[in-house]
Parts: sequence; structure tokens; C-alpha cells
Amino acid sequence: MNRQRGLALSALILWGVVISLVAIVGIRVMPEVIDYYKIKRVVKVVASESSGKTVPEVRQAFSKYAEVEHIKTIGPADLDIFKEDNQVVIAFAYNRRVHLAGNVSLLLEFRNSTTGRGYGP
Repeated sequence: MNRQRGLALSALILWGVVISLVAIVGIRVMPEVIDYYKIKRVVKVVASESSGKTVPEVRQAFSKYAEVEHIKTIGPADLDIFKEDNQVVIAFAYNRRVHLAGNVSLLLEFRNSTTGRGYGP
């Protein structure tokens, strides 16, 4: 007797819905993650070039890089700039709310610093 194998139509529809929901969340979250990595890269470059500069000069350098990279998420005033072990440390933290559907949204918390230890609690 031949035994049938495979997915039932209901299982196929269920997996299609699950894969679609994961894809929708991924599509909505990826631009925010890409923006975070752009900010992280710009902050690292500005910190490496900022030895001997004042805080306003560091903020201005970030502003120029942010304009080139089309970063509108955070501005120069949102950066915490301080010295640690004779190195300039630039830290940032911000939240982004991504609307998913109806009254459901996803809160993304981004934070980093040039020391690599993160920032904040």
C-alpha cells in the first residue's frame, strides 16, 4: 500500500503566513538596522580623526559626515563626547518605533560608543 507524503494544504497555508509575517517584519526593521550601522561607522571614523579637536569641532565633523551619508536619525547634539584614557570617546543612544500593523509597533533601542562597550544600562 502506498502511503502519501507531503504537506497538507492547511499546513502549506500556515507556513506561508508565518514566512510572510517574518518577511514583513524583516522588511520594516532592516532600514533601521542599516541606518544604525551607518551611524556606528561614521562615529568610529569621526572619533579616529578627532584627536586634539574640541567638542564643537567633533560635532561639526559628524554633521558633515552625516550629511554625506544622509543620516537624519540623530544629530550632532545627540552625541555624548568625552575623553577616556587620552582618547576621544563618542557615544550615542536612540530609540526607533517601527509600525507593523494596526496598533502594533516594535520599539528598537540602539546604543553604542567608540570604546565598543556599549552605552547606557
